[in-house]
Amino acid sequence: MESVFKTLYATNVNEHIEKKGAFSYLSWPYAVAQLRLADPSASWEVKRFADGLPYQKTELGVFVEVAVTSQGVTLSQIHPVLDNKNRPLLEPSAFEINTSIQRCLVKAVALHGLGLYIYAGEDLPQAEPSNKVVTISAKPEVPTSDVLTSSQLRNVQRLIRETGTDKSKLLAYFQVDAIELIPAVEYARVVRSLEKQRKEAA
Repeated sequence: MESVFKTLYATNVNEHIEKKGAFSYLSWPYAVAQLRLADPSASWEVKRFADGLPYQKTELGVFVEVAVTSQGVTLSQIHPVLDNKNRPLLEPSAFEINTSIQRCLVKAVALHGLGLYIYAGEDLPQAEPSNKVVTISAKPEVPTSDVLTSSQLRNVQRLIRETGTDKSKLLAYFQVDAIELIPAVEYARVVRSLEKQRKEAA
């Protein structure tokens, strides 16, 4: 049998990427369909924790885990239950837990190749930043590990200065009120966008 990973990794999923705020993702029905088309025997399992619950509560947040098996290889993904700004929830609703399980399933499928490049910083072509400035009364609490490192922050600030980028538009596009709050997973896309502006201005 041809490698399922090779087949799924070569699949162009750009037309099926959906956006929610600044984040890109694949719908779980599409991911499952592509997995089963590539490997009809593929299966997945939602891990059960204490009392048979499909989630684990900790002091840091609530977590879910999904394992996907293809061609005899089982790979699992652990995913925190997040709000619509990708911040961990300590007391999520049943709907939010279910949503995170589906996202976790998609990421576990990605470990077998489908859309893996999305999580490696290879994203859709740049969308035009919104002209609408989002006003936030207080800075959202984002875990330090989820935001830009000091070196990444310095690089972004340097590129903003060099390109003359309107910082308010950049912040509005990523739905944050400070450069320091841009999610670390968006760093590559921010840099590509700013580099593109510098090339166009040259």
